[in-house]
Amino acid sequence: MTRAYRTVDARQPEEVFVALRAALADGGPAVVPRSAEHGSQWPPIGARASQNVALVIETSGSTGVPKRVALSADALLASAAASAGAMGGQGQWLLALPAHYVAGAQVLVRSLAAGTEPVYYGEGHFDPLRFAELTARLDAEQLYTSLVPVQLARIVEAAEGGLRQAGDALRRFDGILVGGQSLDPGVRTRAEALGTRLLTTYGSSETAGGCVYDGVPIGTTVVRAVDQLLEISGPTLAEGYIDDDERTAAAFHEDGGVRWYRTGDLGDVVDGRVTVRGRSDNVLISGGEKVLLDAVEYIVRSVPALGEAVVVAADDDEWGQVPVVVATGSDDLAGLRERVSRELGRAAAPARIVTVAELPRLSSGKPDRLSAARLARAAGHAESEA
Repeated sequence: MTRAYRTVDARQPEEVFVALRAALADGGPAVVPRSAEHGSQWPPIGARASQNVALVIETSGSTGVPKRVALSADALLASAAASAGAMGGQGQWLLALPAHYVAGAQVLVRSLAAGTEPVYYGEGHFDPLRFAELTARLDAEQLYTSLVPVQLARIVEAAEGGLRQAGDALRRFDGILVGGQSLDPGVRTRAEALGTRLLTTYGSSETAGGCVYDGVPIGTTVVRAVDQLLEISGPTLAEGYIDDDERTAAAFHEDGGVRWYRTGDLGDVVDGRVTVRGRSDNVLISGGEKVLLDAVEYIVRSVPALGEAVVVAADDDEWGQVPVVVATGSDDLAGLRERVSRELGRAAAPARIVTVAELPRLSSGKPDRLSAARLARAAGHAESEA
């Protein structure tokens, strides 16, 4: 049996909510929430959805490789149930993320599972005061929201800067999920000092969103490391990729009768606790040595003077490739190189710091690494021509 697809404008999250309700409860069309800015890149879906597909997440992510992830109603509801168990119960949600990303869509799914009406942030630049005003509209016994690190950092900065409503908003929530990228430990400490209950999440569209909270798998999720690469099994796994059997076969496999998803992330699992080291494909070879850019970035992001920062690869005539920091601030390059070299080796030392007014970001709030790499290349060309 099959069902039709229904494309919904993600700028209208209320409509996505209604469409998801029909898909989850009444066997309605599979929902495809779509961003208007990226809608033209997607060709028509080749066939009707299988009966168990309820949601399709379309994303090119920070690497620019497009994919359509098919999620069943069972996977979505299993994720919502596991999340409620980890957070201490169901409740009302504030949607502050785009509805076409899995973290945003799952806020709607959790609301449907809880029987509550979400409050919608809407479009536009993220403003801590607006976030606080919307938080005040929530009226259920238990309150939740999901943010990316940059949003949390802006609320914390506003609260520390004297915006009382921002601190009050953080404290109102019984739990705030933070995911999409690693959270700066300093930001977490500052947020918790304001009375915030945070849960960092790890997961992806292929796992129906976050399936590991603060390093611990939730529900019946199981995570293992195979040759230093993390694999995940459990009821929240996607059906696969729409119109892409080859990619589906590469990402999902069976072992001993158990279906596993190959994440592509480096990490380890010790005594049940998951540690993510970074993307296995986010590496460069500099002078014949492999450099994990996520590890360099972890150190760089601990330098306050650099502000918001990412580390990308840039071509180099001598070394082949070198790490480059793209940041909203600046710092002593020699000192930064010495610090990184001491911890990761000389090949990992950044070649330069490119200062920008604002870090390029995807609509999800994640850093746009492709755009950052282009900025790094442009700065390198300008230096060579000077």
